[in-house]
Amino acid sequence: MQQKRTTIVLFSGDYDKAMAAYIIANGAAAYDHEVTIFHTFWGINALRKQEPVNVQKGFLEKMFAKMMPRGAEKLGLSNMHMAGMGPKMIKHVMNKHNAMTLTQLVDMAHEQGVKLITCTMTMDLLGLQKEELLDGVEYAGVAAYLADAEDGNVNLFI
Repeated sequence: MQQKRTTIVLFSGDYDKAMAAYIIANGAAAYDHEVTIFHTFWGINALRKQEPVNVQKGFLEKMFAKMMPRGAEKLGLSNMHMAGMGPKMIKHVMNKHNAMTLTQLVDMAHEQGVKLITCTMTMDLLGLQKEELLDGVEYAGVAAYLADAEDGNVNLFI
């Protein structure tokens, strides 16, 4: 029997959408799927290290770095953001119900062998460097994602 595959393109930088992507990825991995999450554009922010990393950047790259959220827990909500109160409220409710945080879901995905791929073209466009992203992340272009998705049983764009 052929290995089942799930591929996800995480384009969104919204906390709730990234949560959905990682919940699906972890569920698919638990069902023995080979899982790939291809992080592109704003979805890359879920893989940024939370602490600042000292790297050389040009002016525009520095501006992007300052405007984009640093790490999974800094992402905003797609709805009901309410000037930053929405994410705090949803995280409080999640904690109350012992739900895993996005950071914990990312760690779990890594532990389960989910391929966390960062789009190299997007990294170039946004001025991100490998040192600024979590350890264990792979770097590739769209061709690598398409190779995984070609034989995928489930392909999602979030």
